[in-house]
Amino acid sequence: MNPSSTPEWHALAEHYEQIKDLHLKELFTLDPDRAGRLSFEGAGWHMDLSKNRITTETLDLLWDLARVMRVQEEAQRMFQGEKINVTEGRAVLHVALRNISNEPIKVDGVDVMPGVNRVLAQMREFAHKLHKGEFLGHRGKPIKNIVNIGIGGSDLGPLMVYEALKAYGKRDLHLSFISNIDGAHSAEVLRELDPDHTLFIVASKTFTTQETMTNAETAKAWLIQGTGGDPKAVAKHFVALSTNLEAVAAFGIARQNIFEFWDWVGGRYSLTSAIGLPLMLGLGVDVFDELRAGFFQMDRHFLTSPIEKNLPINLALVGLWYNNFFGAESLAMLPYSQYLHRFPAYFQQGDMESNGKGTDREGNAVNYQTGPIVWGEPGTGGQHAFYQLIHQGTKLIPTDFIGFAAPVEEHGDHQEKLMSNFFAQQKALAFGKGIEELKAEKCPEELIAYKLFSGNRPSTALMAPKLTPKSVGALIALYEHKVFVQGVLWNIYSFDQWGVELGKQLAKGVLKDLSEGTVSKDHDSSTASLLKYYHLHRRG
Repeated sequence: MNPSSTPEWHALAEHYEQIKDLHLKELFTLDPDRAGRLSFEGAGWHMDLSKNRITTETLDLLWDLARVMRVQEEAQRMFQGEKINVTEGRAVLHVALRNISNEPIKVDGVDVMPGVNRVLAQMREFAHKLHKGEFLGHRGKPIKNIVNIGIGGSDLGPLMVYEALKAYGKRDLHLSFISNIDGAHSAEVLRELDPDHTLFIVASKTFTTQETMTNAETAKAWLIQGTGGDPKAVAKHFVALSTNLEAVAAFGIARQNIFEFWDWVGGRYSLTSAIGLPLMLGLGVDVFDELRAGFFQMDRHFLTSPIEKNLPINLALVGLWYNNFFGAESLAMLPYSQYLHRFPAYFQQGDMESNGKGTDREGNAVNYQTGPIVWGEPGTGGQHAFYQLIHQGTKLIPTDFIGFAAPVEEHGDHQEKLMSNFFAQQKALAFGKGIEELKAEKCPEELIAYKLFSGNRPSTALMAPKLTPKSVGALIALYEHKVFVQGVLWNIYSFDQWGVELGKQLAKGVLKDLSEGTVSKDHDSSTASLLKYYHLHRRG
């Protein structure tokens, strides 16, 4: 169903015309209890929507759209294992990976939970063995360094969560990540490591991903050279997260060190599958289990809470309101926690790869905006970088502020100073500073135009008591489900990513030219010219 053709969409369009010029100052004046009416609780998180350019009527109309687009029915289909990834003929069951209730979840009539629990048990056994010093390298030395080799969801997710929860982690283990096929990435990571003390995790479902396997082969050569030249060393220093048993065995990895995952696990939703093995090793089994518990808590909230109280649904609806009615094209994610410094980058993939689609479920070109451009940095660094544009620029940029009441560790008055900025920036964006205020401050007349803050810049506040494994798991699930809901609302398929394929296909032909020093006749003039430049300067 095309959402823009529904009466509910047209009602929102009419409502937008009625309130589009209302200032947040007016909205707070008209409803002093606005924050109370527009705040929500769920899975340990508090969400305040009151500094958004909405009214209770706006939410009523958005809820009507969610109902007509059958958001909650679609969520049930996902949780029940239906093949909602239609273009690839797959179920979408990342929720099974953190289903700590162990209630059956079936695909094609088969409960997937025994398989999920088997792999989790295998991961836990391996982690306990390594943490106890019982898993030794080729020359009998303990593992001190873990290097995850992956790309996309096999890298961004584990890296983000490791950075988020490293305060809870195993300080005696050093965890690194290699993803870029640029040889500099491998070189700089390996430069600091001792092969005898290093374990590599190769994360590739097919064991054919070009970037991952190129980096794995480089690591393999480095390891063999550094451990006495014996290829058998690979079995003691490599594990695989894959389903391609034949290719993994040919690489030299021992069968017992292969950790399975399934085609109903999308890469950008795979954190709590075997892809989370580096987290279990680097953070510990208990931390990983708490992370899963947080995911599960938000999953249950999303599945069972009514639309009117549902955090992911309401976050998604407000995003749609700006995207499709105000014409905002981006979303700034602003975590006020250094530990979450990779969170915006993670959801660049989570959101843009999922909902960066221009074709609806019926195969028609959409006539409305779909996924936003997602970006951001942690506060307070971002305040000294790009907040100027958000405050006084010509673009409307909705913002999500993410903060915590208590720090992970106390460091003097750092937390109070950090969170004073968290609250003040939202207040400044919403209410700005007018001419009368500037005059009262005795601002020189000639500078008033430059120091004027129009305000009326929307923001959403998300807060939890403290950054913990559980709160981080719930936060990730909140945004995962928000992305899912928006895909349903826009009538697009969120769980394929055909858009990444064309470049990969073309790269194969270009690689042949680069390897052979040729320029194929089928290239356009620009590509041909650039290849000639490359060949001319390749050898310096």
